Amino acid sequence: MCKKIINGINARIGLDDLIENRLRGYRIPRETNIFYTLGIVALFAYMLQAVSGYFLVMYYVPHTEHAFSSTQVIMNTVPFGWLVRMVHIVASNLMLIVLFMHLVSIFIMGSYKKPREITWIAGGLLILVTLAFCLSGYLLPWSQRSYWATTIATNIPTAFPVVGDFIANILRGGENVTAITLNRFFALHVAFLPPLFLFIVGLHIFMVWRIGLSTTPFGEHAEEEAWTEYKRADYKSSYPFFPNFVLKEAFMISVFLAITFFIISFFPTIFLPEAANTPADPLKTPAHIKPEWYFLAPYQMLKLIPNKFFGISIQIILVGIFLFWPFIDVNKERNILKRPFLLGFIILLLAAWAILTVWGRYS
Repeated sequence: MCKKIINGINARIGLDDLIENRLRGYRIPRETNIFYTLGIVALFAYMLQAVSGYFLVMYYVPHTEHAFSSTQVIMNTVPFGWLVRMVHIVASNLMLIVLFMHLVSIFIMGSYKKPREITWIAGGLLILVTLAFCLSGYLLPWSQRSYWATTIATNIPTAFPVVGDFIANILRGGENVTAITLNRFFALHVAFLPPLFLFIVGLHIFMVWRIGLSTTPFGEHAEEEAWTEYKRADYKSSYPFFPNFVLKEAFMISVFLAITFFIISFFPTIFLPEAANTPADPLKTPAHIKPEWYFLAPYQMLKLIPNKFFGISIQIILVGIFLFWPFIDVNKERNILKRPFLLGFIILLLAAWAILTVWGRYS
C-alpha cells in the first residue's frame, strides 16, 4: 500500500528526480566546516520560535489588564506552558548568537563578494527584522522590566528634529506606552513581521541555492575570481547536499537544542531575571533599567555621546554601511589573512562591541 502511494506521488511530481537531481545533485564544496551550517541552525531556531509562539498566542491576552496575568497562567497553570515559554525565550537569544556567528564567519570568508551581494543584503535585513521581533515581543509580557525598557526604546526617535516626536507617537500610539502600544507591538510581532521575514528569508535561501555556497578562501576558490555573469558554482572537489551535508546540519541543530534545554534546566533565569516577573507599574520608575544584551552596545554608545541626534545618526550610518558593504569593499581578495588592515578593523570592531556591551551591562 505504501509503495503504491509513493509510486503514485513519484509519477505526479517526479520524487526520484527531485531527490537525485535537486538534493543529491546539489553539490557542496568539500572544505566546508561547521560554520557553513549556522544558516540552517538559525532557520531552525526561527521555526522553533514560530511553533512555540503559536502555542503561546493560544493563551496570551494582549490587554494591559490581562497580559501579565495571562503570562503567569502560561507559566504556572497551562500544562508544559512554562517549557514552551522558556523555549521561546532561550531559543530567541541563542538564535541571535547563531546569527552573529554566521555574520562574522561570512565576513571573514569574504562570502559577501560578487556575485553574492544580494545574499548579504537579504541576510542583513533578516538580522534587522529579528531585532524588530525581539523589540516588539519584549513588551508583550507587560512586566515592569519590559514596560520601562520599551519606554526608553520608543523615546529614542524623539532625538530627531521635526519628525522625531511623530515617529515616537506612531510607535506608541500616543505620548506614553499604553494599551495602544501593546496592541501595536502585538500586531507587529505576530502579523506584520512574520510575512516580511518569510519574504526576505525566501530571497536569501533562493540566492544561496541559485548561486551555490561560497568556498572557503583558504582553499580552492579560483572559480569565483573569474566571475563575469551568472553561473552556478562548479566545485572541483565536492559532495552531495543530501544526505551528507544534511546530516552535518542535523548534528548542529541537535547541539543547538541541547544547549537550549541545558540552559532551561540549569540556568533558567539567565534570560528571565526576577524583574521580568513583576507586573508593569507606569507610576513607579525602576532605579536601573537596561535593554537586553543585544541592544547594550548601541545603548552604551548613546550614553557616551552627549548629542543624542548625533549618536543615533552615527548608528544609522553604520547600519547603512553594514548593509551595502559588498559594494564598498570592491577588493577581489577574499582571504582576510592577506588583508591585514581589514583584519585589524574587524578585530577592533568586535572588541569595541564586546567592551560596549560589558560596559553597558555593569555601568
